[in-house]
Amino acid sequence: MAVVSAGPLMCEKTKAQDSDCLREVFSRLNVESCPHIYNFHMHTNHSDGQLSPTQLVDQALEIGLKGFAITDHHSVSGFYVAQAYLKSWKAQPDHAHLAIPHLWIGTEITSQLLETEVHILGFAFDPEHAAIASYLESHAPKDDRAQAHRVIRAIHQSGGIAILAHPARYRKSYEQLIPAAVMAGIDGVETFYAYGNPKPWKASPQETLSVGELSAQYELLNTCGTDTHGKSLLQRV
Repeated sequence: MAVVSAGPLMCEKTKAQDSDCLREVFSRLNVESCPHIYNFHMHTNHSDGQLSPTQLVDQALEIGLKGFAITDHHSVSGFYVAQAYLKSWKAQPDHAHLAIPHLWIGTEITSQLLETEVHILGFAFDPEHAAIASYLESHAPKDDRAQAHRVIRAIHQSGGIAILAHPARYRKSYEQLIPAAVMAGIDGVETFYAYGNPKPWKASPQETLSVGELSAQYELLNTCGTDTHGKSLLQRV
C-alpha cells in the first residue's frame, strides 16, 4: 500500500463533529502516524479504561499529539470531560502560545456482522442526534439494533464516520469481514493496529499490509490507534 505523509493538521479550529476534516486526516495517515502523531482509539475510566479523561489529555499533550479521539464503549461522557479540560488548559496564560491537539468525538459500538461480534468505531458525529443517542447509553445494543448495518447507518445519520476496528482480531477473518462491512456501508478500517500488544507499540506488519490491500481495493479510509485500556497512551494495556 502507498505510504502517504501524515502531514500537519490543517483544520485546528474545526469542531469535534467536523467529519470532512477528519476524513482528510484519515486519508493521509501512514504506519508512522500512531502513536506519536495521531491516536484514534483510546479508552478512559468512563468505560473500561484505567485513565481518567484528564489524565489522558495530559498524556496527549506530553506526547505532542496533533489529533486524537476518545472512543469509550457506548459513551461520550469522557469526551466531554476531556474537551472541557483541554479548553481550560489552553486558556491558561502560560499555554496561550502553545499548539493544542484537536480532539474529535468518538465511541466504540459492539455490533454483529456475519453472525460475528465486531466493534465499530464512530467519529465526528452529533451525539445529540436521535439516530445515535440510544447507542451512547453505556451498554451494548441488542437484537436487530446491534446489526452492523444499523449501527453504521446511525453513525452516518448523525453526521459521523464509521470504521471497522481491529479487523484481524475477530472470530471470522478480515477477508470475510471487510467486504461484508463494505456492503453494510463502512467508511474505513483500522489498518494500523498492534496485534499481540507488542512493546513498544508498533503496527503489526503483516496485518497492516493485508488489511491495507483490502482497504485500497474498496477505497476505504485507514485509521490508527493504540486501543489503550491501561495507564499509557503508548500501549494497549
